[in-house]
Amino acid sequence: MANKNVHVVPHGDQWHVLREGAHEPSSAHDDLEDAIAAGTAEAKQDTVELLVHGRDGQIRMRNSYGEDPRGVKA
Repeated sequence: MANKNVHVVPHGDQWHVLREGAHEPSSAHDDLEDAIAAGTAEAKQDTVELLVHGRDGQIRMRNSYGEDPRGVKA
């Protein structure tokens, strides 16, 4: 599923790594850190953005591993 951003989202007591538009997670983890590591690897592989959601559903962190969609240059 290239070109689809990767999201880390809470699901019950676990954290799921989920591609935009997917119905099933690509992986499930007990620890947030493990889910972020798995999501980062997927995002880097496909040069897309990683978005990490908190338990409240709000985006807590985002990293771009390809073309930055916001076009911000440091």
